Amino acid sequence: MDWTLEVVIVPVSDLDAAIAFYRDQVGFTLDHDTKNEHMHVAQLTPRGSGCSIVVGDIPSQQEMAPGSLKGVQLVVADAEAARAELVGRGVECSEVQTIDPRDGGTFFGFADPDGNTWAVQQIKARADKPLIPVDHRGRFGEGMEL
Repeated sequence: MDWTLEVVIVPVSDLDAAIAFYRDQVGFTLDHDTKNEHMHVAQLTPRGSGCSIVVGDIPSQQEMAPGSLKGVQLVVADAEAARAELVGRGVECSEVQTIDPRDGGTFFGFADPDGNTWAVQQIKARADKPLIPVDHRGRFGEGMEL
């Protein structure tokens, strides 16, 4: 049986600010932003990822304090380029560090406005073999036309 991780709840204090940060500064795709008289929930997905983040104000999302999520890990093919992209969008990032010279041993990090932290790991093999293939129109999954 396959088990897939598809959503990570990110606890935030200001949903609109979180949506703007993850969409406009980090570059995640806003999949949906649903508001009504009972709730406000948004889902955002990193490019090339099968897992999304969700920010919202329904009770299950309020069980963690804003900023309490630490060390969620993203993977990129080029840490220097990814860091430069984020810094160019105004995201404060740590310096790139190589803790092991083998592929997968290079990292940097950043935090959202609430203090939730992210580790970004470089795995150069992702450039040639992404986990989720994306077609030329930015779509991914089965039945793609390349």
